[in-house]
Parts: sequence; C-alpha cells; structure tokens
Amino acid sequence: MSAPDPMAEIRASFFLECEELLESLQDGLTAMEGGASDSETINVCFRAVHSIKGGAGAFGLDDLVRFAHRYETVMDEMRAGRLSADPEAMRLFFRAADVLFDLVRAARDGASLDESDVEATLSELEGLAGGSPETEGGAETVEFTPMTLSLDLPGLDSSPDEAGADPGWDIAFRPERDLFVTGNEPRHLIAALSEFGPLETRCDISAVPTLWDLDPEESYLSWAMTLETDVDRDRVAEVFDFVDGVCQLDISPRSPEAAEAATLEDGSSADPASALPNPEPEPATVPVAETPAPAPVAAAAAAAGQMSPAPASPQEETAKPRQTVRVDLDRIDRMVNLVGELVINQAMLTQSVAEMGIPANSPVSHGLEEFMQLTRDIQDSVMMIRAQPVKSLFQRMARIVREASASVDKRVRLVTEGEATEIDKTVIERLSDPLTHMVRNAVDHGLESRDKRVAAGKPDEGVVRLSAAHRSGRVIIEVSDDGAGINRPKVKQIAEEKGLIAPGLPLSDSEIDNLLFLPGFSTASEVSDLSGRGVGMDVVRSSIQSLGGRIAISSEPGRGTTLQISLPLTLAVLDGMVVRVAGETIVVPLGSIVETLTLAGSEIRHLGPRTSVIHIRDSFVPLLDLGAELGYRTPLGTYDSSVVLLIAKEDGSRSALIVDEIQEQRQVVIKGLQESYGHVPGIAAATILGDGQVALILDPVDLMARASGATRAAADLTVIPDRDPSAEESLQAG
Repeated sequence: MSAPDPMAEIRASFFLECEELLESLQDGLTAMEGGASDSETINVCFRAVHSIKGGAGAFGLDDLVRFAHRYETVMDEMRAGRLSADPEAMRLFFRAADVLFDLVRAARDGASLDESDVEATLSELEGLAGGSPETEGGAETVEFTPMTLSLDLPGLDSSPDEAGADPGWDIAFRPERDLFVTGNEPRHLIAALSEFGPLETRCDISAVPTLWDLDPEESYLSWAMTLETDVDRDRVAEVFDFVDGVCQLDISPRSPEAAEAATLEDGSSADPASALPNPEPEPATVPVAETPAPAPVAAAAAAAGQMSPAPASPQEETAKPRQTVRVDLDRIDRMVNLVGELVINQAMLTQSVAEMGIPANSPVSHGLEEFMQLTRDIQDSVMMIRAQPVKSLFQRMARIVREASASVDKRVRLVTEGEATEIDKTVIERLSDPLTHMVRNAVDHGLESRDKRVAAGKPDEGVVRLSAAHRSGRVIIEVSDDGAGINRPKVKQIAEEKGLIAPGLPLSDSEIDNLLFLPGFSTASEVSDLSGRGVGMDVVRSSIQSLGGRIAISSEPGRGTTLQISLPLTLAVLDGMVVRVAGETIVVPLGSIVETLTLAGSEIRHLGPRTSVIHIRDSFVPLLDLGAELGYRTPLGTYDSSVVLLIAKEDGSRSALIVDEIQEQRQVVIKGLQESYGHVPGIAAATILGDGQVALILDPVDLMARASGATRAAADLTVIPDRDPSAEESLQAG
C-alpha cells in the first residue's frame, strides 16, 4: 500500500481557499460596478488575484500563474489610478474573473480548458494596460523558486561584509494571531522578499513563554530582516498586501551610511524590529532549552519587549474575525445521519415510557424530557453546520447572466437580494442546475430585444432579479424579469399543436402558465445554445420536487414573469403533527399548519355537487377530506365535530384539511421515497415513528393543488342544497 501524498491535503486546502478568494473577487468587482471606487475595494480584488497566483506558483500551476499575473498587473494599474473602472473595463474584469475560475477548476480537476478563451482574455487585458512591459516575444515568464526556511533562515543570510554595501530596506515584521487564522504563513512572505535580492533574517523567539503558559493559537515570533535591493518601497510593501491589518510592519530605508552606523561591535547588524511601537519593553526569557541562541537571534532579543503583544481592548476583541475550521462534508453527513438515529431512538424511548404508564412527574419522565431537549439542540446545531448562505450560488448565476446576454445580444443586469439566506449545503449543490436553466430562460425568453424594449417605453437594459428569503419554515427563491410576460395565446396554441392538450380546451391563466412545465414543451422557434430543444422546465420541476420543493409561475403581460421555488430548510429532520386518517398514521409538517379547529355543521357550505367550503372569520376556505384525497376511503356522510387542520400556502391561500385524530407533535427524521417510488402526489417523504411504524409525510401544498375537493359521496347527490352565492364570490375573488 503506497503512502499518502503529503501534499494532497495542502493542495486541497489551496483550492478551498481559492473558492473563498474568488467569492471575494466577485464581491469586489460587483461593488466597483456599482460605483465603489475607494482604494480598499480595489485592493480586495487585487489581493484575491495575488493570493491565487502565489498559491498556484507553489504547486507549479503555470497556466494559472500566468493568467493571474497578467490580471493582477492590470488591477495594479487601476490601483495606481492609471486606469478607470469604466463599463468596458468592468465587463473585461468580470470576464477575466470567469476565466480565472475556469483555470482554478481545471487545475483542481485535472481537466482541459479551451486555450482560445484564455488567450483572447489575456490579449484584452494587455490591451487595456497598454501592452505588457514584462513580455518578450509575446511570451511571459514567471519564475517561482521553492525554498525551505527554518526559524532563523540561515540559508538566506548574507555575510556581514556584504551587508550594508548596497541600498535596501530594514523590515520589522511581527504576525498577529489572526494572520495564522486566515491561513497565511510568514515563510511564504519571506520567500517572496528573497526574490528581490539578498535577504538577511533574524527571528526573535524571546517572547515565547514557558510551556505551561503557552497559548497554541497565539503569535509569539517576530522577524527583523535586511533586504539588499534596488526595488522601491511600494513593491516591497506589496508582498504584505494580503496580510494587511493582521500584522505589525515597518519598512525603513537602509542606506550605506546607516548600515555602517548600525553595525555593532560584534559584527552583527542592529535589529530593525525596534522600529515597531511599544513604549514599555519587558524582559523575556525562553526557558524551554538552555542551548544558546544563534548570534542573529541574540542580537534581535534586545528588542523582544518592544515586539511583545499588548493586551487587546474589548472593542478590538469583538472586531476580530471568528475562527473557522474546514471539515469534510462526508463527516458532517455522517453526523447528520447519527442525529437522525438519535431522534428515532428518543421517540422509541418516549413510546416505551408511555406504554409502561410511568407518571409524568417521575425522575424517568423528567430525564426523558431533558434528553428530548438535548436531542433537539444537537439537531439544530448540526443543521447550522450544514447550512450555508446562497451567496455562492447567486454569484454563479451572475456569470450565467453575462454569458447568456452576450449570446443573444441583450443588455441584462442581475439584481440579487437575500444573499445571506442560509440553506442546507446539499440543497444548494442540487439547486444549481435548475436555477441555471431558469435564469437562462429569463434572459432568452423573458426579456425582449433592445429594440422591442425601447419601443415599449422600457430601458434597453433588462433586469433579472434573484432573491431568497425564509418564509413559513421554508426557503423561498424567486427568479423574476421585467420582460413582456408570458404570451398565453401562443403558449396554448403550441400546446395544442404538439398534442399536449385537447384543442379548444378552456383554461385559466394559471393553467396556461403551467403548460410550460409539460414534457416536450418549448416556445423557441429555433434551436440555440440556450433553448429550443424541448427539454427544460419539466426537468426543472422534477429536480425541485426531488428536493421536497415546489415551483410556481406567475406572469403579468408587459411587466414580466416570476418563478418561485419553495424548499425545505433541511432534508434531514422536521417538526410535524402526527395525525390519524382512516386507520393510517400521517405526519403533517408543522410549518404549514396555521391552526387546528373542531368543525361545527353550521360552518359548512356546499359548493357544487360534491365540494364544500367552511366559513371561518368572514372568509370561506375549501374543505378537503384527507382520507378521501389519499384514496383511503370515500367521503364521510357528515363532518360535524370533525378535526380540521387549517393549511396555508406561501402565497397566503388556505385550505381546511379534515383528519380523524391529532395524536401528538414531534420531531421526525425524513426518509426520501424518490429513489424507490419516484414522485408520489401529495406525499413528500416517509419517517419511522417511535414504535417502529412507517408513516408518510404529507406535502400539503401539492395535495391542495391536486385535490378533487370531494366531500360528499354519490349517495348524497340526490338532493343538492342551494348554493351559497357569498361562498362562490369569496372563492372566485381568492
């Protein structure tokens, strides 16, 4: 068995860090596109590209290094004020960010990339910067020399005779605690400095406390360096750009006269670390070992007190970023599964205690209640670990909009809202493909061409809006556009021509809109890269349903179309109401239940030959018999004194669901049915109860959409009661 590659984990960490850096780059570019021209915003973008280049060089990813180097050079021109962030430049910067993302992904997966796109973007970047002074013969060479550094870095030391012979810089550098938290390493910075010329380094270890007082996350080391070079201070300072704010740094000029004056009697150089401010030096010892320190370290020890960290104020402590740790998703998934089993075991214990008749005030019952609360806290904590903001998903959609709009020659602006909304990471990954198709459809079909928009009195630039929010215990994601809306006569005509509906069938606007989800339906007149192949929205709906979600469509002629996705917060555990219907146990998600009622016969109004409504607080709500809708039984003869669950959809519409009995409210573990049975109408999933019984988890909204509304059997139709006009008017208005 071969030994594991020691660099594999480091390489994987680099690509994870690249994802964060690319996200930071997109944020900075979006801010710049919105008008932010401050230096810090530009520096954020520059540091992101610079950090990717540095890491790529360490792994020998030459293509990535070459592109990032040219990209950061152009960014540096903008940072220096020699370029302006005009619309054309911003479009190029976004396109370059897309290419950088592709190069990172190709390097990570070992995939090939279309070199023409890379070279074309490189040429545009060079053209924007007015040509590359660093290229010769059209080729650019960027060399990275790997080096191994110890704390004292003896391999980089210059001889005392050579030191001070040429101009250079004295550099005092002390990393703070947060520098290491962000994944930076001082040795990489020192290695980058050594590329400018001979570098003498001296590490100060005098601030290291005894082993008993050592904080493994604190920073105790500092470095005093002498760099002999003719590069200017700005280029030296650039090395420390991406650790700005998490270190103490002083760069002072070193002239031959200053070097000579600073030379000590023993031939060693004065320590520039003394330039760092700290008015109260304290003596520091290193009692870990009695071995004398090397001469450079001993020379630097004189300034140890000035390099020791000062106590942070409460304001500084709260301003520091929270520490994070990267964890393999498989480990979290295993933890989620274990929590699910814990929930099931807790339910079984509760069932056993109830069957044994143990009093509610007994120590066993009290202990079980604490166990239930602890189980819920653990489950909530695990779900928080899996939850991630939808920001990364929305940023991917920004690229889709840019590419799709360029393909159909439209000007499109993406507006995002609710990027901080959190959702299960598994849901985010599986949502990418359907959301991509929806965004492309909005650009291709939803928005008119420039000429048509101008003729309709609209700006020639279309707007696609992407939003996310938590609502009623679910995540609602909407994709909307300000286009012409759905051409319903055309949609119906195409559906009839394709044989998807019978000719002349009367349909409401909502029913026509939902024809778009039929398999094989397409309104495109010709096949393009974006659409027209007859495979699209039906696949989108299937993908959403596989996640336990729903998709709805609404449109207003001349004003645009909105697609709404409703998803569960998690695919693992939910709070539910356990009910009995026709001898079967059903779990109804608690988030969809508005209230529970006991039905009185006087509240029932008959509507049509087989359907009914109930009168609740000056409004009429459709009455649905859950047993009849699921096929467990025929409608009952009477519903007087029946138990009713008032169910609400995200759009505010409601239905009254008749059940036989409410048993309890409990937390249940979701077990999917898709792989074994496909999509079951009205059923979201299944679960295992405390007694080992399998119960179905209801999808109330899907049930409401498919309901027949039958609340009277055929025998009840001999006499049809008078219709209630007010009930009909209320339903039609709703």
